[in-house]
Amino acid sequence: MRVLIIAILMLLTPAMSTKAQVSVGFSIGLNVTEYPDLVPIPGYPVYYDPFLDSNYFFYDGQYWVYDNDNWYTSDWYNGPWELVEPEYVPLFILRVPVRYYRRPPTYFHSWRPDFAPRWGEHWGRDWEARRRNWDRWNHRSAPRPAPLPTYQRQYSGDRYPQHDEQHVIRNQHYQYRPREPAVQQIRRNNPARREAPPPQQYQPPATQHEAPTPRPNERAPRDESRRRDISTDRSPTDRPFPRPNTPDKPAMKPSEPQPPPAQVQPRSQPPRPIPPQHAPPERYHPESHQPETRSPGPPRHDAKRPPRNDEDREHERRD
Repeated sequence: MRVLIIAILMLLTPAMSTKAQVSVGFSIGLNVTEYPDLVPIPGYPVYYDPFLDSNYFFYDGQYWVYDNDNWYTSDWYNGPWELVEPEYVPLFILRVPVRYYRRPPTYFHSWRPDFAPRWGEHWGRDWEARRRNWDRWNHRSAPRPAPLPTYQRQYSGDRYPQHDEQHVIRNQHYQYRPREPAVQQIRRNNPARREAPPPQQYQPPATQHEAPTPRPNERAPRDESRRRDISTDRSPTDRPFPRPNTPDKPAMKPSEPQPPPAQVQPRSQPPRPIPPQHAPPERYHPESHQPETRSPGPPRHDAKRPPRNDEDREHERRD
């Protein structure tokens, strides 16, 4: 019987711890009257307030306070605060060095200020087994810090909103969504802190435009979609040739007679000169190395006049 009771308790323990990770409405004795002066921690996506006498941080869209060995979180800078179990504290909050705790507990004094607190020694081996390798990470690949909710500057003193109004104002002015799974789980377990869905842009329904009805004495509008380009329907041979760019001539009146065209006289050309007769070209013989000229041939005789002899010459003398 005892074994059965112990088995039932072991099965119910994870469900009870999951529901108890956040307890709402704690008063931690911290009163922040105005918006804090948050400064980023070098190399970490975390902010802290160096002028506030408290271990006060801002990470992943939430405010975080470490007081009396407990972690608290809130949407607004002055609460109300919610208790967070050590198993669900975000990793980068646990990795903040000791020197940035403005009000450190007494057991922090023996630890190195440039390193994170030794949470494994403080919370025991069970916690360290659940959050194994929480202090091992690449310092060069730290994510960017979340944007600060500066809209809360205008809410201070008597204008500080109530718990129900805080979530409405936050959803209107702060659209950031948590990045770390531990912070996402904290916001899911509290129904009042769930983010509203992003607003959808209104798109009017598509309507078909109707053509206006023509009047009795008015011609119906021509459907431009049925018109076709005549120039594209013609074949290349049927298309007209482009006209040259000639200046427009003034049109003559029909009553005025047109002058006859002027007759163009042909120009007289001078006689072409007769080219002179050139001597026959010389030929080159490589054997004799002497130019060779063509023979002029036998002398030409006049066909009308026979050759003269001695008898003709004698008769001419006698005459």
